[in-house]
Amino acid sequence: MAKIAGIDLGDFPLLLAPMEDVSDPPFRVLCKEQGCDMMYTEFISVEGLIRDAHKSVQKMDIYPEERPIGIQIFGAKLESMQKAAAIVEEAQPEVLDINFGCPVKKVVCKMAGAGILQDIPRMVELTKAIVDSTNLPVTVKTRLGWDDNSKHIVEVAERLQDVGIRAIAIHGRTRKQMYKGEADWTLIGEIKNNPRMHIPVIGNGDINSPEKAVEYKERYGVDGIMIGRASIGNPWFFREVKHFVKTGEHLPPPTIAERVEVAKRHLKFSLEWKGPKLGVLEMRRHYTNYFRGLRDIKHYRSKLVTEPDPSILFDIMDEINERYQAFELAV
Repeated sequence: MAKIAGIDLGDFPLLLAPMEDVSDPPFRVLCKEQGCDMMYTEFISVEGLIRDAHKSVQKMDIYPEERPIGIQIFGAKLESMQKAAAIVEEAQPEVLDINFGCPVKKVVCKMAGAGILQDIPRMVELTKAIVDSTNLPVTVKTRLGWDDNSKHIVEVAERLQDVGIRAIAIHGRTRKQMYKGEADWTLIGEIKNNPRMHIPVIGNGDINSPEKAVEYKERYGVDGIMIGRASIGNPWFFREVKHFVKTGEHLPPPTIAERVEVAKRHLKFSLEWKGPKLGVLEMRRHYTNYFRGLRDIKHYRSKLVTEPDPSILFDIMDEINERYQAFELAV
């Protein structure tokens, strides 16, 4: 049974990775309904938080049905990180997570996110300062190293555990790789099998099928798996993996009616939470997967990713439902 600081996540938890402009409340609630065991907010700038910037503060919104949840922060300045930790504590998440893995240039150039992998002593110092300054359980998400010549993650994981983190999630790539190539879970397995490690070790990277989830679970022995890109526009991925882990069998895919109903709910909540402009804009990355594999869907998909009017978007989805349900019945 996997537990993070006493939070029971079941035998083999599936976690939703923190993803900018993706893992917001509208999407998280859908993933939770489909079996996700724990989720994280989008990553939040500590500088934005301590300046009370609207976008940063809004990202801390948590709804009761989402719990347990972690609020993830990133930054490079010790004092800012400590101040932000105090603000996060007021929002009462189950966990405070530190992002030491984001590879994006504008984050890395400030020595935040994966940038800190260039200075491991600093990484340990920042982590200890946050652990010491909050009553929340602290977890870390990071990568194997800065580049192929600095994959020190086995030692780094030990050092972070020693200063008090309660779980570690590791993406099986270096910062230099960004999201290219194949994720290497070998070192993640080494960390899990290190007799000195006693906190949960969560693997992340390239889990894009139920079979792969089971294979990596068995091969590397991780305590849980963090799922990112495979869930975008596909919250059903969690229930599919869960079912396959339990039975070795595939669930039937969601029906057209279910795909449309969930996509419409997603858009509705997105509009309520972000407003009409952003609510429409940030839904666009999800549509391809919501309707993937449908015959001649390109015409509708083009409309969905260009139409600015929410009412027309709902009409387009109703049309998809009507047309493709007829295909289903014909088959």
